[in-house]
Amino acid sequence: MSRESEYGAGQIQVLEGLEAVRKRPAMYIGSTDSRGLHHLVYEVVDNSIDEALAGYCDEIGVSVHEDGSVSVTDNGRGIPVDTHEQYDRPAVEVIMTVLHAGGKFDNKSYQVSGGLHGVGVSVVNALSEWLEVEIKRDGALWRHRFDQGEPDQEAFERVRDLESDEDTGTTIRFKPDGDIFETLEFDFTTLENRLRELAFLNSGVEISLADDDADEQSSFYFEGGIREFVRYLNETKSTLHDDVIYYDDEDEGIEVEVAMQATEELQGSIHAFANNINTREGGTHLTGFKTALTRVVNDYARSNNLLDDLDSLKGEDIREGLTAVISIKHPDPQFEGQTKTKLGNSEVRGIVESVTHEQLGTYFEENPGTAQAIVMKAVEAAKARRAAKKAEELTRRKSALESTALPGKLADCQSRDPSESELFVVEGDSAGGSAKQGRDRKFQAILPIKGKILNVEKHRLDRILENNEVRALITAIGAGIGEEFDIDDVRYERIILMTDADVDGAHIRTLLLTLLYRHMRPLIEAGYVYAAQPPLYRVRYRGETYDAMTEEERDRIVEEKCDGNPTQVQRFKGLGEMNPEQLWDTTMNPDNRVLKRINIEDAAAADRMFNVLMGDAVEPRKQFIKEHATEAEWVDI
Repeated sequence: MSRESEYGAGQIQVLEGLEAVRKRPAMYIGSTDSRGLHHLVYEVVDNSIDEALAGYCDEIGVSVHEDGSVSVTDNGRGIPVDTHEQYDRPAVEVIMTVLHAGGKFDNKSYQVSGGLHGVGVSVVNALSEWLEVEIKRDGALWRHRFDQGEPDQEAFERVRDLESDEDTGTTIRFKPDGDIFETLEFDFTTLENRLRELAFLNSGVEISLADDDADEQSSFYFEGGIREFVRYLNETKSTLHDDVIYYDDEDEGIEVEVAMQATEELQGSIHAFANNINTREGGTHLTGFKTALTRVVNDYARSNNLLDDLDSLKGEDIREGLTAVISIKHPDPQFEGQTKTKLGNSEVRGIVESVTHEQLGTYFEENPGTAQAIVMKAVEAAKARRAAKKAEELTRRKSALESTALPGKLADCQSRDPSESELFVVEGDSAGGSAKQGRDRKFQAILPIKGKILNVEKHRLDRILENNEVRALITAIGAGIGEEFDIDDVRYERIILMTDADVDGAHIRTLLLTLLYRHMRPLIEAGYVYAAQPPLYRVRYRGETYDAMTEEERDRIVEEKCDGNPTQVQRFKGLGEMNPEQLWDTTMNPDNRVLKRINIEDAAAADRMFNVLMGDAVEPRKQFIKEHATEAEWVDI
């Protein structure tokens, strides 16, 4: 047996301290791309939020600095600086360098906390080129510094005395390590969405954000908490009643807060949080809310003879067009998985169900106008669903959805391994023809889409399934649609939307994304959906070829690469203008192409934006275009 194949004690590696974090960062923050980069900020901010939950902090400031570092400041109690007996080091140093060190485990320092894994700020330290912390505590200003997770033993110092012992707080400034992260660019909007969400969930806490380089800043303060969150989500929708239904209660140390408002829309928007963490996959708190909501609405409808010829209302009928935010605070939440996207505490379901049944039932009795508006919308939805079901069954019998046959226009790939297969959804038959000729048949499938598909934001599923292009896409992906969707049946793990770089192309891409977001959302959540970004220009000079995405990039290439005198500058007005070789070389070749992965960083923000862009209300869309027209990229105007 060769020494290379030996497996014994000598082959067992032990990673000490923060070495494990630097070796396998994705295990701790999910990824090293833009999502993981922003996660560092959230970990530090969560510590400040925990101080707010404990009642010691009401101001939090986040700043992105010109040198690429980020600072988070709060007016909480300040990280302890006295000596830790077990480690014989300052407590702040232990917190920054030892995994699972913190005040979140005994329910004494913090009754409620989001950072229950105890790896937050130490992981941020481990993945930073450097980190500096300033602490106001015990009547003095203290400072410490760390380089790639290691403490600078000479850096810990008491800087000066403060004028008051009541002047307390913590500032953590860190610069992410470029050797670890794929990108070091912080996105202001991404940070803004998360901080706004935290301000909604923690009424009375002011959270500010500033970007020194871009000279942007925002500040969030919501005394009304999640009530204002619902109003914000419904700004672009037509509501059925003016008041936002709100109730809160506490049972067994678990705080329950619910706010909701019904709208005329077809799409519902329910967001559940546990200790400020967005539990995208739901959990016991969401189940308890849904169960009680269905029972309360049905009870009210029966007792007031509002059901017409229906036996009862289903949950999906009642939730149609409903915007709701459920937020619970639990001293010992049990999340399923490291990503904390689903709450698993069994006792929470009964508590939320009981609180909702009692409080919402009382609200309905005291506000019959609002109750009847909600019931009548649900009755209308139930009747439409009943009619739609009959039409849908007929549509399905006529469609390819009932068959395993793939659509005729699909040029499938040879591979049957979804992990290596990719589907290009291409705008137009002309570009589709070029893509079919230029592709790598081993792993690339092509599905041409003719014209603009139905705007699914405005239609129920039966109407959606009448659209031939939608049916072809659903069948090609192979995982179903809506409640029947099963991501395990997906035939491709890269679904690439390839549209022209003009207004029509952007519209078609948005229509496709609306379909995927509303009816096949797990595809986006799994990171399977991409937008291709074909170049606008091709520049040739002395046998070399350069592609440019923008006019500015074209001009830079002409000056720097072609000495101001290019052989040829070709403008691509559409994918159909490219021959198969050009389309492969610029947009499909994995070695050259530019793909943008479509993420759902913030489900609430995404939900609101889809409604702005694709909903019935015109004024919010006009306002959005006015405010953001200058930011548009890859649009031919």
